[in-house]
Amino acid sequence: MADAPESKMIEMQLGRVIRHDTADRSYIFLQEKGGARSFPIVIGRYEAEEIYRVLTKQDPRRPLTHQLAHAAIESLGAHIARCDIVDLRDNTFFAQLVLSAGGGATTAVVDARPSDAIALALRSGAGIRVAESILEQVRSDESGPDPLPEDPAPPQS
Repeated sequence: MADAPESKMIEMQLGRVIRHDTADRSYIFLQEKGGARSFPIVIGRYEAEEIYRVLTKQDPRRPLTHQLAHAAIESLGAHIARCDIVDLRDNTFFAQLVLSAGGGATTAVVDARPSDAIALALRSGAGIRVAESILEQVRSDESGPDPLPEDPAPPQS
């Protein structure tokens, strides 16, 4: 992602996964490590299934797309260092996979959908980070450096 704004990155962890077997959309909730801030991301059914497979340590008989991507990265001598959610535009999150090889230096930064990047990061045991600026926009709690605004008073009749 070219020219993403620089922002302080916050370590996150997967809080929960809500899968809907009959719907095309599922949800994941990311939670700030050591903090109270959290937020949901709408993801596709197949990405939710992959995340669930990783969490429950299930391996399909043959590689599916995420397993294939993970194997391809590793076979090239690299590993997934982390997933960074770096931007939010028009209600759409943007992420990057940071790949490393050898001595741990960054080898490549690859644009990705957050759901795919999180699925691959979890499969690799890599960290998940979110830009502070995004977290301030989407958080659903009342903690943080800037308290959420109070509900405006109802209009007087």
